[in-house]
Amino acid sequence: MVYEQAKVLGFLYALVFFLVLFALWYTKRWKRRTGIVLLLVTIALGFLIFSPVIPWLFQMLVLRDVKGIGGPLAIAAMGIVVMLTLSFLFGRFYCGYLCPIGAVQEIGSYVPVPKIHLKNKIMPCLFRWAFFFVFIGAAIFLSLGILRLFGIRDFFYLVFTTGFFVFLVIIGLSFFLYRPFCRLFCPFGALVSVPAMVSRFKIQRTDQCIECKKCEQACPTNEAKRADLKAECYLCHRCLDVCPVEGALEYTRVGSVTKKTGKEE
Repeated sequence: MVYEQAKVLGFLYALVFFLVLFALWYTKRWKRRTGIVLLLVTIALGFLIFSPVIPWLFQMLVLRDVKGIGGPLAIAAMGIVVMLTLSFLFGRFYCGYLCPIGAVQEIGSYVPVPKIHLKNKIMPCLFRWAFFFVFIGAAIFLSLGILRLFGIRDFFYLVFTTGFFVFLVIIGLSFFLYRPFCRLFCPFGALVSVPAMVSRFKIQRTDQCIECKKCEQACPTNEAKRADLKAECYLCHRCLDVCPVEGALEYTRVGSVTKKTGKEE
């Protein structure tokens, strides 16, 4: 019982810091070191209480595994809806900083090795949605939780099974390819990409942009072009870090840049 209560605290952590992240970004007080600290805290929570691992919670919900959830199915569904709603309002802060699965890959992406950039972002998207429907079908018709095969739970529980080493390989791959699990397999990530496309707050170009394209070169998910929908923007801040003109990129409400500049974003 105490352990399950601790998992609820993990969700509250995600809820509170989602709003804190939004406030820091919106007021332009975000610092990369803040993000790294938050990523490390998120990873620690993954190991300590296996929370807030919402992709796993989503799997338990689809499987209707009350024991695995540690509470009523309705509460789990409500938590998932809350995170999807926040993603619609403010972007993918949960995926970017508050999911232990994503956080460990984000830290992996900082390893200074040559990177693999997927120029075609349609194919990874289609692959993940195909996997999503396989995931749903396996859960409903076979009562099989496919995420178990990736060793996510075993990794954070430090249980040295075959799955543990599968997830270890994924982390190693994240040194070279940005967030491979998030972008190719995560079923919750597929869901979040839908509200993220129409998020009310996004990173947008202003009339200060000089079209140098440095942000496009820095973006690990190929989402930095002017017309991109930002469905796979994990708010990593790389585009803002390399932008040579202050104010050329802003995290702001959709529509506010258009009114200010007269340009259509």
